[in-house]
Parts: sequence; C-alpha cells; structure tokens
Amino acid sequence: MSMLKLPIGYDNFGELVKRKIHFVDKTLFIKELIDDESTKILLITRPRRFGKTLNLSMLQYFFAETVYGEKTAELFAGLKIAEAGAEYMSHQGKYPVIFVSFKDIKNHDFEHAYAGLVELIRKIYTEHRVLLESNKLSVQEQGFYNAILDKTADEETIKNSLQNLCEYLYRYYGAKPWLLIDEYDTPIQSAYVNGYYEEMISIMRSMFGAALKTNPYLERAVLTGILRVAKESLFSGLNNLEVFTILREEYGQYFGFTEQEVKDLLIQSQLESKAAEVREWYNGYNIGGVVTVYNPWSIAHFINRKGTIMPYWVNTSDNKLIRDLIIKSSDRFKTKLEDLLAGKPVESTINEDMVFGDLSYKSEIAIWSLLLLSGYLKVLKKEMVDEELKVVLDIPNREVRSLYRNIIKGWLTDEQDDELYNEILSTLLAGDINKFIEHLALFMKQTASYHDLSNDPEAFFHGLLIGLTASLYKNKNYQITSNRESGYGRYDYLIFSHDLTKPTIIFELKRVEKPKPKTSEKQLDELLAKTAMEALEQIATKDYLTEAKRLGATKIIQIGLAFCGKKFMARYS
Repeated sequence: MSMLKLPIGYDNFGELVKRKIHFVDKTLFIKELIDDESTKILLITRPRRFGKTLNLSMLQYFFAETVYGEKTAELFAGLKIAEAGAEYMSHQGKYPVIFVSFKDIKNHDFEHAYAGLVELIRKIYTEHRVLLESNKLSVQEQGFYNAILDKTADEETIKNSLQNLCEYLYRYYGAKPWLLIDEYDTPIQSAYVNGYYEEMISIMRSMFGAALKTNPYLERAVLTGILRVAKESLFSGLNNLEVFTILREEYGQYFGFTEQEVKDLLIQSQLESKAAEVREWYNGYNIGGVVTVYNPWSIAHFINRKGTIMPYWVNTSDNKLIRDLIIKSSDRFKTKLEDLLAGKPVESTINEDMVFGDLSYKSEIAIWSLLLLSGYLKVLKKEMVDEELKVVLDIPNREVRSLYRNIIKGWLTDEQDDELYNEILSTLLAGDINKFIEHLALFMKQTASYHDLSNDPEAFFHGLLIGLTASLYKNKNYQITSNRESGYGRYDYLIFSHDLTKPTIIFELKRVEKPKPKTSEKQLDELLAKTAMEALEQIATKDYLTEAKRLGATKIIQIGLAFCGKKFMARYS
C-alpha cells in the first residue's frame, strides 16, 4: 500500500512546501481573489477544520516577500497559481502582509481574554519590528509602538493597532498591506458562552471598524471564521464587506476537498474500493447548492490511518454551545431533531447573520442557523419566501450523525458514567421496567441539573428520551417516533421494535406543577403517583396503541410518567 500521508495539524503553508509534505493544491484561490477586484474585504465562513487557516497562510506566503525572515519566491513553483501565468505571479512578494489569528482568544473571563488580545497584538508588532528601527515613525508613533511591545498600551491604542500598523507598513514599503484575519469570531463566541459578550464585542467592533472601515492604507482584507456575525453587532457601517457563507457558490471549492480531489487521493493511496463508504461518512456539504465538498480533516485522517472509517472531525471541539442549545431547546425543536436522526429532512427559516444575543433555547431559527453554519447540517433546498430564507435541512453524513448521539449521551451521563446510561437503556429495551425506573431515579439524582429542568421540564424529559434512544436511530430493529397522531390524540413517545420477541414501548408524560411551600413529600408522592396513573390510563382511553398495532406490535409495554422537577413516578402495564 502507498505511504501517501496528508498533513494533519499543519497550518503553515511554507512549512508544508519546504518539508515536501503532500497537500491538495488550492492556490487557484489566489487567482480568484486577484480577479475579484470589486471586493475589497471578504469574509469567508466555513465549519472548523475546513482549511481556513492554511488558506490564509498560503495568502500570506504568496503576497509577502518574506515570512518569518524567509524568502517566499520559490514556494509556488510548479503549483497551479504559477501555471495560471505571469499576470498573477507578478503579485507574488509585492505587498506587506499582516496576519492575525484570534484562535487562542477563548478565555473564561474578559480580563484574561483582553490580556490574550494584548499579547497577540504584541506578537504581530514584533514581527514587523523593522518599522521601529526605520525613520518612518514619528516620536509619538514610536511611543505607541513601544507601548504595545511592552504591553503597557492603553485600550484605545489596542483598538487602533491594526489600522496604525497598516499605515506604518504603507509608509515603509510604499505599498498598501493585505490584512488576513483568521477565526475572527472565536473571541466573540467564547465571550458569549462565558458571559462577557458585551465587553468583547465592544473591543472587536472598534478594532475591526478602524482597520476595515476607515482605513485608507489597506490594500485588501480576507477574514475567515465559522459564523457570520451580524453587521449591526460587529461590522456596523462597513459597506465594503462581502460575505461568502456555505450558501454561496463562490470560493466553494477551496475549503474542503472536492469529489475529484478525493477520488485522486483514494487512487494514490490505493483506497478507491472504499469510495462509497467515504462518501457516506464524510461527504454531504453542498456549497451554494453547486459545489460538493468532503470534510478535509476526516479525509486526511482516513487516508493516514490506511482506510480506517471512524468519526474524526466530531472529536475536534468541545461543542459546548451546540450541546447547551440542543439540550435546552423547545419540545418542538426536539421533535424536528428526532426527524433528522431518523433520516427525515426538516424545513426551517435560516438567518445567516448571527446575532449572539438572539441565541437561546427559545429561538429555533437561531439554533438551526448555528447548526448549519457550523457544519452540523446541510442544505438540500433553499428559496426566498417573503424576504425570508427557507431551507430544507438534513444531517450531512454518518460522522456528524454520531456527534448528535454523543452530545446527548454525554449530557445524560455527565460525560463520565457510561455504565449508568447503558443500564438505563438496556433495562428499558429488555422490558425490565422496575430496573429501568430504579436506574432512571439514580440518574435524576446524580446528573440532572436544576437548570436543565427549570426552563421547560417537558422538553427536558422529551430530550431525556431522545438521549436514551439516540443510538437506536437508523437501527433496523427499531423505529422511534414522538408526538404523532394515533387513535384519538397524540402520544408522547414510541419505541417500536421490529423484532416482535422484544417489547414495543409507549410513553405518556405529564408534568405536575411545583407544589406549594406547605406540601409534604408524602403529598407530592401521592400526587405524582395519581398523575402517572392518569397518564397510563390516557394511553388506553385515547387508543394511542393504534399505530403500534398497525405496525404489527403484539408485545407492548405502556408507561405513564409524571414528573415535578427531579422527582418522578411511573406506572406501567
């Protein structure tokens, strides 16, 4: 078998070329940028690990004469941009370049995040220290420069640091610089998750406004990130910004591997026999509805591990924001999520402009938009209806499907007690309901948070059932449905077993209102037991078993479950 190895963890273009590591040539991205003279500032959003940092590094090495003290002229020999002709190569090494990566500004509090930002600016200024040693800066400007190097600069100087550096570089080189900003949204997302959003957005808005909006010394700017943060919150007044999300075709083939590129890689690594499996596991991203791309991170790992199929991309992030939004989402959202897990596309309105203040478990549009832009969903169809973008969404591939299962399972087990999770599920499917109730009570006591329950307890228990059965979706032996019409109403949850020797299980859930202060534990228990029995009787009186019987079930377990906060009672037959 070929020893073809693809780069993993490399985000420095010059290092890849000098080490002669095999990589997929995306240098025609440079040609398209040069040709697109009408767009001064580009923001390209793509899911994580889709080659954004490496592409910006490639731009840095192309436009700058030297990077980290080394000449760049020979790096592009034999690559596609060199073959495009002298017109394009005439731009090589002709500009100063400022490369900024915000990927590490993701702290738990504003104080440390701001300190990280100050350190980042210091490093950038250090890279261009030749300016300080020239005669191009005034005494006052030298003072600003030294304050940044010493990390004594005030906030106003930090906000204007990128714009000022553009001016200094223009004076020194006689050419306007390219400004390359990687993971521009990382500090903003981290600030939102950790509770200092307003402070961070204020800093970033001022910095980007100065560098991008009112900067006569800027040649072009390219920004990358995962989310398209709304202009109103970050890029206010920036009219020369063009945004390219996964819903637009332009630049689509340069982030991720195309069908032909994957085919070539599989042939070179003698793995072409696995093409169908690779497509099922790692394909599925339709950029602008035209360009189909594979997840490059997963393809690289698959090839380097000699054809081992497994989830790779889903393990590269903690997914905290995604996890929290899914777990705390509404009952209606969870029903749609069940459809996706069962292989049924769902319809939704999408807002490409992410306003983090709108992100909450109550905002379905915001959650669907975040999942789509982050790479956890793909678009099958889109159209504008009454000035709203309506789309049909689906899970991109098997790898991402496993992510949803792991997020919910991780929540249920508090990411540490797999044994309890497995016990709850196995006893339920075996029909040992007493043991199931016992294990579920232990879970509620040890794991379930008050915050998980307080906003929408019905959605919590719905999510609980989705989590318990997440591994059964796409399982040929089971069919999972909820909130479906059957008989004279809608049952809450059905686990249908195609193996008629094993039980089909139907749930009816009822919430008991929070008791008055004087209510005793005994009275609450009696109320829960009474309500659980009412839920069980409702299954019969409304004939909820109609659908299960129509599907052929003969061995059916009926469970009525009543809950109040962490406490619950169950009755079954």
